Amino acid sequence: MNRRAVFIALVVGILGLFLLLLYQRRFETEASGGDKVKLVIVVKQIDRGKVIVEDMIATREVPLAYVEERAIKDNEKNKILGLRVGTTVKAQQTLMWTDIVTASEERRELSSLVLPGMRAVSIRTAREDSSIALIRPGDYVDVIGVLGAGPASEAKSAVLLLQRVLVLATGADTSPDQDDSKNKSADKENIITLSLTVTEAQILALASERGRIAVAVRHPDDQQRTPGIVDINFDSILDPNKRSALTGVRRTGPVNLTAPAPGGQ
Repeated sequence: MNRRAVFIALVVGILGLFLLLLYQRRFETEASGGDKVKLVIVVKQIDRGKVIVEDMIATREVPLAYVEERAIKDNEKNKILGLRVGTTVKAQQTLMWTDIVTASEERRELSSLVLPGMRAVSIRTAREDSSIALIRPGDYVDVIGVLGAGPASEAKSAVLLLQRVLVLATGADTSPDQDDSKNKSADKENIITLSLTVTEAQILALASERGRIAVAVRHPDDQQRTPGIVDINFDSILDPNKRSALTGVRRTGPVNLTAPAPGGQ
């Protein structure tokens, strides 16, 4: 009888230990972000417009929780060989489908540039906004809405609607290497087409009904989305104390210009 009790206790103990180890392993996996997924990374910097070859890329295991939908998986590696990138991708960065989606030297149909689940949405900015002419397909922008009750109303607010949005086309151009001297007109220069989710497209459509849309270009390596951005109105910028609190300390650094601007110091 004692032997049987000892045997049962031993079996229960082994089973309990096994379940404990299984739980611990599952907990560690969930705490670290889930199962690992193999993604394509860049081992040698690929400059904008260059063709992707096999020795430029490799694979890295990343926890599932940290995998973006745009990331290229290991089993899709053969699909990207021979394609060109639309923006410079530095070594050790994960290669995204959006990095190569506008990379063709020849103009492509807009629908072929739209990723599954996304939508191409065109917006028209103010005619006097000449900076739009300097934006190229493959750039990333933040979208700002100047929204208010009426054109002359001071009850307007500048609202950050969307952050780090991919530009699919400027005017009728879908290639970052398109010749600037061709197919340009005053109307086309102020139209850009963005890659948006359906919800983002709804937000932009509603904002367009209430005011003017502007865009701010981001550095291609800047992937951060800043949380907690507050809306700004006229009261915020006319009051020196409020304006100082909003702007804070500006980040400064060297400016990479080949020549000083005319009349500059």
